[in-house]
Amino acid sequence: MTPTLVRRLTYAGAEARSFKRAAIVMKQVAGQPVSAKTIERVVRDVGLELARRRDADPRTDDSLARRPEGPPALAVVECDGGRIRTREPGHGPGVHRTSEGWRETKNACLIRARPTTSEEDPEPEPPACFADPEHVAKIAETEALSVASMASPPESPSRAGEPPEGMEMVPPADWRPKRSVRTVLSSMADSKEFGKQMAREAKRRRFPEASAKAFLGDGLAWNWSIRKRHFGEFTPILDFIHVLSYLFLVAKAVHEGPEDAWDRYLAWMRGAWRGEVGQVIEELQAWRAKLGEPPATAPDQDPRKVLAVTITYLSNNEGRMRYPEYRRSGLPVTTAWMESLVKEVNYRVKGTEMFWNDPEGAEAILQVRAAALSDDERLEAHLETRPGCPFTRRPRAPRLTRKKIRI
Repeated sequence: MTPTLVRRLTYAGAEARSFKRAAIVMKQVAGQPVSAKTIERVVRDVGLELARRRDADPRTDDSLARRPEGPPALAVVECDGGRIRTREPGHGPGVHRTSEGWRETKNACLIRARPTTSEEDPEPEPPACFADPEHVAKIAETEALSVASMASPPESPSRAGEPPEGMEMVPPADWRPKRSVRTVLSSMADSKEFGKQMAREAKRRRFPEASAKAFLGDGLAWNWSIRKRHFGEFTPILDFIHVLSYLFLVAKAVHEGPEDAWDRYLAWMRGAWRGEVGQVIEELQAWRAKLGEPPATAPDQDPRKVLAVTITYLSNNEGRMRYPEYRRSGLPVTTAWMESLVKEVNYRVKGTEMFWNDPEGAEAILQVRAAALSDDERLEAHLETRPGCPFTRRPRAPRLTRKKIRI
């Protein structure tokens, strides 16, 4: 198999929805009939090669990423978990495991960006979308409050995104950092090993030398364990979208009326956006004193339990919620880049009746997909320098002959 054909099959396998669709593309577009199994074998081999280079010493030529000429002005690291369905290798198609074979994946994006700094908070009021009931409900993955369908929502001077009467809405200047180069990591590894992968990639990309550094995550403990162990000099930032979701759900839990719940959410969300997290926590604690502690058997929807969970979440992350300071420094306050990346990864690895052999098949497709989604053309560079090894036919497993057992 020629290097050119290997390259085509690798990209087809990385970008098409499935190996079957990749085979159709090869036949109809490239005019070259290739079986889905052949494409799968190519992707597996290339993916495992990428994994070996990913784990190489960042100071050697075996390293996957090329070292940039200079460090970035702003280095942004974001990470999040995902899910992939796996099966036991050598057992044919279908489910071979409990819980339908679901395994957790780890994903990260490392972004060279350009910040815009300001002496004053460039956006002291929350974006209008955070005051849209339907949009907020969609973010929180729950039903919209009935206020969303009202012909004329009740007026409130504290509504986010609304200017005072008689004044025109003036959109704030776009202070958000501009993405320059994104590199992607995705793996079946546990958080300890994945943290090492992230640290190696950051070193290759000269992130420790950046003028400004930010590490974003949600409330998962492994996010911040990685940051503590490998990115201690990076500013820790809790994704504001997760904060918004918690505040929306707790406001619904403590108020029966949708209008009161919505107004309460707006006040708490606005306080968090302004960095007044301590005040928000105090108000939540007052509600807890009023409603009492949840019993051990309380369901997740119990207002007392929702309150307790939200207070714990905000208290544990209060030091990562200095949002006005982050905006003045030109740092991101949401993991929008990460959320977009997860969707791009899932497009290829997650779907109906889509299973991957564990661990090699799953790891291989994650490596190829991550390399294809990186902006530094690392997949192209790897394929160009890959040893020209024609694909050899795999030897058949030897047949086991039955031996007569003497009694």
